[in-house]
Amino acid sequence: MRLLRQIRVVVTTGLVLVFTAAALAQGTQAPAKPFEPQVGQAGKDVVWVPTPQALVDKMLDMAKVTPKDFLMDLGSGDGRTVITAAKRGLTAQGIEYNPDMVDLATRNAAAAGVTPRATFIKADLFETDFSKAQVITMFLLPTINMKLRPTILNMRPGTRIVSNSFTMEDWQPDQSETIPECSSWCTAHLWIVPAKVAGTWDTPQGALTLTQTFQMVSGTLGTMPIARGRLNGDEITFAVGPTTYTGRVQGNMIRGTAGGGAAFTATKK
Repeated sequence: MRLLRQIRVVVTTGLVLVFTAAALAQGTQAPAKPFEPQVGQAGKDVVWVPTPQALVDKMLDMAKVTPKDFLMDLGSGDGRTVITAAKRGLTAQGIEYNPDMVDLATRNAAAAGVTPRATFIKADLFETDFSKAQVITMFLLPTINMKLRPTILNMRPGTRIVSNSFTMEDWQPDQSETIPECSSWCTAHLWIVPAKVAGTWDTPQGALTLTQTFQMVSGTLGTMPIARGRLNGDEITFAVGPTTYTGRVQGNMIRGTAGGGAAFTATKK
């Protein structure tokens, strides 16, 4: 019996020591390391590479952002573009597929003191509604830009699209700028979504027939060819002989001036 009691004491003491050691180990375990993004880390459609801060500033300058604008950043990463926009007084939202990046960007916005003007959501770019944005920023591959292009071209005329480095193939930018003293990812491209004007319009000067390739416009007014035709959002300009026409596209109407200021109107057939 004495031997049995000694065994029980040894076993009980051993269990206590095991549980105590486990508890101590758990109590002294180092906290989980905060998420830190790595340049080149894989994402759903692209790898993550941060936009240089100087180019972020240039992109927002080119888009001529104002506090009245709502900006959406596609693939917002660590949140720097959204946060910079919010510091300028905009309301901005980042769309990001990686939940760790969403959490990181949210913390960065809080640290910068721009919550709630800067928000981030986990979402798929191809399942996101951009229609309420006046400004879109992005750093995506050309193939992704091209997949998004039909949606972008259906946005409200005048919407500003700014891309870090990558283009949209035959849709030529309205403006491109490269920042100096930069080693990589140094160029910003700006597009302004053009109104849709292709077709035939009735005017007092005769039929205005327009052919449109993105923001570039050609065609005829009566029997005369038009030259230097161009759209800047819903603003259209073109020349017929020595006369320059300028107007604003308002649905099926164009209202503007011709030459020295005479009223010019066109109604789409």
